[in-house]
Amino acid sequence: MRYLTLLASLMCMALSVSAAKADRRVAFVVGNGSYKNVAQLPNPPIDAKAMASTLRNVGFEVIEGSNLSRDQMTEKLLDFGRKAQGSDVAVFYYAGHGIAVGGSNYLLPVDADIKSEMDVKLGAAINIDLTLEQTMGDAKVKLVFLDACRDNPFAAKIKSNSATRSVNVQSGLAEMKSGEGTLIAFATGPGQTALDGQEGNNSPFTRALIDNITKPGVEIQQAMTSVRAQVNEETRKGQLPWGHTNLIGAVYLNPSQQTQVANAAPTASGVVPAAASSSDGVELEYWRSVKESNKSEELNAYLSAYPNGQFRALALARLAAIKSGPSTATRNLNSGIDPATFTDDSTQLTEDQIGLDKGQRRDVQRRLTGLGFDTKVTGVFSDDTRTVLKRWQAARGYPSTGYLNKLQHKALLSEIVAAPATASDDSPKPARRAPAQAQSAPAQHRNSGGGDAGAAFVGGVVGGMMGGMFRR
Repeated sequence: MRYLTLLASLMCMALSVSAAKADRRVAFVVGNGSYKNVAQLPNPPIDAKAMASTLRNVGFEVIEGSNLSRDQMTEKLLDFGRKAQGSDVAVFYYAGHGIAVGGSNYLLPVDADIKSEMDVKLGAAINIDLTLEQTMGDAKVKLVFLDACRDNPFAAKIKSNSATRSVNVQSGLAEMKSGEGTLIAFATGPGQTALDGQEGNNSPFTRALIDNITKPGVEIQQAMTSVRAQVNEETRKGQLPWGHTNLIGAVYLNPSQQTQVANAAPTASGVVPAAASSSDGVELEYWRSVKESNKSEELNAYLSAYPNGQFRALALARLAAIKSGPSTATRNLNSGIDPATFTDDSTQLTEDQIGLDKGQRRDVQRRLTGLGFDTKVTGVFSDDTRTVLKRWQAARGYPSTGYLNKLQHKALLSEIVAAPATASDDSPKPARRAPAQAQSAPAQHRNSGGGDAGAAFVGGVVGGMMGGMFRR
């Protein structure tokens, strides 16, 4: 019986692996950089080539192109649309210039020469919403990655030729909503611009995608959380990818055998029903990365990714607090504080510039504890102290990094500490002073330990006898 069970398990694994390999996976990957009428971008073709290779390695048929004209892009999109029809997973990746006009997003072929809003809408640029609907509409899972949030190179021309009426031309790309079974990821937040990276290398966003989305056994939403963290760290918080997802299950671009067995054979698309996924853990990790942020776009990114998430109420409350500024109590507490304290970032470098010695670090820890932010007073800023610093910064409305700068240190020193904290102080304690009466006693009495002990014994016996007599 055991052999039959083992055989059945092996057959199940084999069927699972073959099903994953039999997925119909199609990808459109294009990088445009050699623009004829605006500044060129050196990295998008490099980005596209790397992304195409990454997707081919996990079984995608890739329709690839670099530096495409309007006609060439149309040809590639028609081919992609035919092959993506009814596919299990369809990926759309674009790197290059993109623009937002009137709230709609457009991709720019290398031969684009846009002088007005009319040029944009009559075909010089490619409408993203229409393109995705026409090419990927029938795919079971749709993943869209847009590394196109750069400055609009035609903004000045469009505005100058629209003098008779108002036209909405913005930096970066406009917000987009995903339909069922779709994930859309931007290199940065709506209306913001992304970095192209050093010439000859991948952009920060594309590099993070390549590093994370095809890791074995990693679900795509968990991978995107790692992408956000990697880009945020690499750009020193200068760029934070943004996205919107409406996936109805867990999606694995590279499911491991353990993942497949644990989920009892995924569907052909590599999608595991939502009930069997670990999305709660992914959401928790996402929330932890933004919960103390003072940037509304980071909290809005969480709400977009999890519109009905378990931390929705907390995210909305945090957004409201950011919008209204520090509370009345905090404003009163921080009255007279330099306004730059609320905006200037703090890092290891800014903290080093203060030049705190061990005693001054102990003073910081004592003050934090005295203000209700308990931490051990060691003179060393451990991970525990960094966490407490973040809590203090968040409570005061300062950028919450866990590191100090000169303005924040000055603000901390200006706060009135209710009482010194000694319970958690790990520093050496001074010896207690002897009682005043003992200090005034003759020296020889203090030093004759044996005599004192004998006197105590005799006194105890006499006291006991006297007590017995009174009780009788």
